[in-house]
Amino acid sequence: MTHQQRPSLALAPSVNTTTVVTTTTTTTTYAPIQLPPLPPPAEPKDPREYPLLHAKFPSSIKRFPLVFPNGSRATFRDGTDGEGDLDEEEPIPSGKGWTMVRPDSTGSSSKVVGLVEAVERYGRKRSHGTDNMMEGVEPTTERETHTPPRKKARATHLPPITTLNAAAPPSPLPSPHGSPPPQPIWLSAPPSGASSPQPQAPLQPDLALTTLLTLPSLLSHFTSLPQPLQSHFLLTLLRHSPLPVLRTLHSILTPTLARDFLTLLPPELASHVLSFLPYSTVVRASRVSKAWRVIIDSDPVLWSDLLKSTKIWFGGVTERAFAHSIFARRRLNIPPTPKTLPLSHPYKMLFKSRQLTRTRWVDNENPKHRSFPAHGSSVVTCLLLSHGRIISASDDHSIHVYSPLTGELLQMLDGHEGGVWALAACKDTLVSGSTDRTVRIWNLATGRCTHIFGGHTSTVRCLAIVKPEWIEIEGDSGVITREKWPKRSVIVTGSRDHSLRVWTLPRPGDPEYRCYGADDSEADPADEDADDNPYHKMHLEGHDHAVRALAARGRTLVSGSYDCTVRIWDIVTGECKWVLVGHTQKVYSVVLDIYRQIACSGSMDGTVRVWNLRTGQCQHTLTGHTSLVGLLGLSPSHLVSAAADSTLRIWDPESGELRHTLAAHTGAITCFQHDEFKVLSGSDGTLKMWNVRDGTVVRDLLTGIQGVWQVVFEGRWCVAASNRNPATVLDVWDFGTDEDEWIGEPPSGFYDDDTEEEDEGEEIEQADVDAMDQDLEVEVSEESAEPEEPQECARESSQPLAAEVEDVPMERVEGIRASKWAPPSKPSGHQRNRTVLGEPSSRAISHPVDGIPSRLPPINETPTRPRIRQKQRR
Repeated sequence: MTHQQRPSLALAPSVNTTTVVTTTTTTTTYAPIQLPPLPPPAEPKDPREYPLLHAKFPSSIKRFPLVFPNGSRATFRDGTDGEGDLDEEEPIPSGKGWTMVRPDSTGSSSKVVGLVEAVERYGRKRSHGTDNMMEGVEPTTERETHTPPRKKARATHLPPITTLNAAAPPSPLPSPHGSPPPQPIWLSAPPSGASSPQPQAPLQPDLALTTLLTLPSLLSHFTSLPQPLQSHFLLTLLRHSPLPVLRTLHSILTPTLARDFLTLLPPELASHVLSFLPYSTVVRASRVSKAWRVIIDSDPVLWSDLLKSTKIWFGGVTERAFAHSIFARRRLNIPPTPKTLPLSHPYKMLFKSRQLTRTRWVDNENPKHRSFPAHGSSVVTCLLLSHGRIISASDDHSIHVYSPLTGELLQMLDGHEGGVWALAACKDTLVSGSTDRTVRIWNLATGRCTHIFGGHTSTVRCLAIVKPEWIEIEGDSGVITREKWPKRSVIVTGSRDHSLRVWTLPRPGDPEYRCYGADDSEADPADEDADDNPYHKMHLEGHDHAVRALAARGRTLVSGSYDCTVRIWDIVTGECKWVLVGHTQKVYSVVLDIYRQIACSGSMDGTVRVWNLRTGQCQHTLTGHTSLVGLLGLSPSHLVSAAADSTLRIWDPESGELRHTLAAHTGAITCFQHDEFKVLSGSDGTLKMWNVRDGTVVRDLLTGIQGVWQVVFEGRWCVAASNRNPATVLDVWDFGTDEDEWIGEPPSGFYDDDTEEEDEGEEIEQADVDAMDQDLEVEVSEESAEPEEPQECARESSQPLAAEVEDVPMERVEGIRASKWAPPSKPSGHQRNRTVLGEPSSRAISHPVDGIPSRLPPINETPTRPRIRQKQRR
């Protein structure tokens, strides 16, 4: 807009009507009123009031090409930094025979324009087309009734000043659609120069009105500008805006322009971005918004990487089992109702639980602790934690079930006629073995004994529940396939009668079965013909002495015997695949890892041997203990052995290297359990916690007592059975807080959270269903004493362990469940060539091997039976 084209205001004639007897209409016309010109803008000077006064323009809007509506081209340059900027031309790349032509160039240099000229040239075409500087001012309805029909305006009819609008009075609100083109506004005869003076206008213009009437035109011009010019124009305005105005704009623009980059990225990139954050930052980031929480909580790659970076990822086997268990629980327990947020990935839950396990057991110096009496003054032979229950068995023939929260005795399972020496639990099913030579199945929901199996002719010393799971099977052609075995859950029992038996685990609702003599105190269950039992599958014979320990997974069974051998069985076919020879004295403990295909055994000869299940060879002979190795525990990273020499030793299962020797007890180790963070061990009068990674003592949980019979832990809970002269007491510790979401991992890596499914027409149970394999081989002190060894007493559980000679049977006190923690872990790698090749066999081996007599003392000379029978049935 130039000074020669200042806007003017055209006023409509005023009409006054006076009614007397007749009606007289007087029409007064007014000459157009010239509006005052807009003064030049005042340049702000105080940067404190105008923060953007000296802000620099981005290079993208300081110089850019323009194409005007008439097709002409120019280059816009910002000249606010000095006139020299307008004259500066960027050098054009060129060479010999060539010159770069920009896309906006036509071969000749384009004109350089500034902001004022560019805006005017973009508005020029529109001005000539509509010639309305006050577009958007609505005319009144009254005025329209007095105007003649509009005719098409021509350029020759336009008045000298083309910014007139026939509106009276002008509306303060602009019309979004604009006003009609101007037309001649003389409603009466044109005023002649000789006529009387024009009346005084009813509206006197001022600067505010002038500014108001130019805003619609400014907005219209602004919308027609190209985006770079719009940006430059707005930044120019912002430069002249005071701080309160900028704050108002900021409050509007910030939420409008905010973008959640994490939700806009593909999942792979979002996971990659988050992988650079430490876990504390990741946890805080998950609280930013629901969208972020969903992204973070559901990312398995992120949480597996965090598990690995914090060194709490243990190979993948236990991690996958945990995830499978969580998914199974959700299928069973969570109703299909919409959730506000998706559930977290199991790896996130595992990360949280392992972090709590690593820190709470050390940092919580005052865990909740309660003690309560149990089993009178009898020895606790077995102890389990299963599905919120404490299950204890004793040589007083009873099994008790307690609440860990209150210590209340929930159930007393009576029925055995001898001491209970083996326990295993699965969901609401409990299996027990006793010196009365029977195996009993209990329903923990009702407390009833539903099945009694007979057939063993001596003490049932060890047992395990074997659940179906996926395993690798190598065929004759060398092809490895994955199969699920066994097809249905089974029970494996080992006895002092030198044999093992395999039974089908009854499901809830299956027909009950009670063996011969179960309800007759005069009858002997040993007279039972096991073939009459529909749940009996097979009888495994081959050992020449009592079966002291066993471990089983998939279709592989490992048994250790007092005949100094370890045998590997196929529990599906009953075939003895290997007889592992090498120990020179009785074998007291075995553990198994089917994923690494190794088994480990501990013996009274003071050694631990690691066997290769594929070749039957001894990969490592671990020496160092000076007495009976009665207990073994195997986890993915550690093999732990406990002996009667009052020490525990931590080995590398891959190389057989000794990592730590735990020597702080003063008597034989009667019980222990370990995981990837800690070891809990009991001896004469103390229960200690060790750091499994550096071998140091963390704390003493119990002191000043007579002895510790058993100890188990899972997640936040720890339970110990001890003798406090003369009473037997259970101690329960809770290392968690009310806010902790802590899901414990069973020592065996088996979970009880799956249901049985159909697979290729056969009913099978999910592979990762065994809640308490810590009871896989519950090894505890055995009660009866051998006639030849009268020094052994059923209540001196720690005394025989202290003995370092072969004669001491270690039955009762060795007391440590040999492989209660035996199952899934990760054993050995390199061989040390101290191997003794086992003998593959499909039948029992009766001839002498390596100087071991083929005939060991008969069963009636072993310290297992409450009464001696001369006749045995097999």
